[in-house]
Amino acid sequence: MAAALPRPHRFDVYVACGGLLGGLVLMALGLALRPADEPLVLLPGAWAVLPPLVVMSGCELLRRTAPRTALLTGTAALALDTVTQGSVATVLMFTDLVYAAVLYGPPASARRIPRITGLLTVAGTVVPYAVWRVPEALLIGVVIGAVAFGPAATGLIVRDHRDAAIAARLHAEQTTLLAEMDRREAVVAERARMARELHDMVANHLSAIAIHSTAALSIDDPRTSHEALGVIRENSVDGLAEMRRLIGILRDGGGDREPAAAPTLDGLDALVDGARANGLDVTLDIDIDTGFGTGTGTGTGTGRIPAPVELAAYRIVQESLTNALKHARPGPVTVALALTRHDGPRVLDVEISSPCGREDGPRAPGSGAGLVGMRERATLLGGTFTAGPHGGRWTVHASLPLAEAEPGHGKDPEGDRP
Repeated sequence: MAAALPRPHRFDVYVACGGLLGGLVLMALGLALRPADEPLVLLPGAWAVLPPLVVMSGCELLRRTAPRTALLTGTAALALDTVTQGSVATVLMFTDLVYAAVLYGPPASARRIPRITGLLTVAGTVVPYAVWRVPEALLIGVVIGAVAFGPAATGLIVRDHRDAAIAARLHAEQTTLLAEMDRREAVVAERARMARELHDMVANHLSAIAIHSTAALSIDDPRTSHEALGVIRENSVDGLAEMRRLIGILRDGGGDREPAAAPTLDGLDALVDGARANGLDVTLDIDIDTGFGTGTGTGTGTGRIPAPVELAAYRIVQESLTNALKHARPGPVTVALALTRHDGPRVLDVEISSPCGREDGPRAPGSGAGLVGMRERATLLGGTFTAGPHGGRWTVHASLPLAEAEPGHGKDPEGDRP
């Protein structure tokens, strides 16, 4: 079963009806293009112009839905009209069919129709003049150009402008989509960064509070309870200060606040001392000849260790000590940092080892976000991260390339941020 043609566009219906009514009015008034006694008029009489007029009007209904069919049928109707006295309405509707075939037809038709009509215009100008040698013969080419080539050229110009406008709109939409994707990626990255910062800075204090509050409640010893409450108060104050600072940064984007100094490896001594105060037996071993752990200045001052690497190493040590406080059995915890060089750039190796999990379960609940955050920090710097049991101990190891964090290499995820 043949597919039905789509309904004509409303404007096309108006054009067809207007052309038909205009032609009928001209026919009723006796207005024609040629006199009845002209030699080329083979079908004289006013009613002879009606069939081409009706066919041309019907073609106007297809000017948008089937432009090539309409043009071919309209060409036949125009040829029939040339052997009658002719109607201006029929000719005008044919010019519209040529215009519509170029504008709404397929790209191949849009290229061929202007070429064909242009060649017909040239031929209609040169050939009659070469045969008859009279200036009036040039008018044949003028008529062909006005009826065929002019509408085709106009349709091509309008089509080019329309295609350019569509391409510009699509480009604008793609640009908007890419900008929105970049914005969303930036928001996701910032949210992930803030999640890591919140977890690394606050979870340590909250874990210590949870552990020491449990000890204060379970041990009926005034001295132990007093010491536990002191640790709880200290961690509460520190955690509250961190929370207020982060909330202030989030609320006003930093505003006029002085940017907080990013933690460096010089702060590892204080970090380890805090872990020892919370009950961990921690040993710190730093095999780097830049004064780390002595308070004399670190990589940011000497330029040897990029700030993003220092921040990532500090946070990895901080989170590992927090996990050891919550999950490790009693026993020694070792923290080791060393600068090494493999096949490529220099690498800061960070390794934290602690006894494997407690028999009675963790001292404070965990969510696994700490391991995710440590892995993200290493990955953002182009490094590697592993964590798992090894020889009866839980070992965290991160290799942080220095070249990836230097200016012009890779991404600087959090270099100058707290």
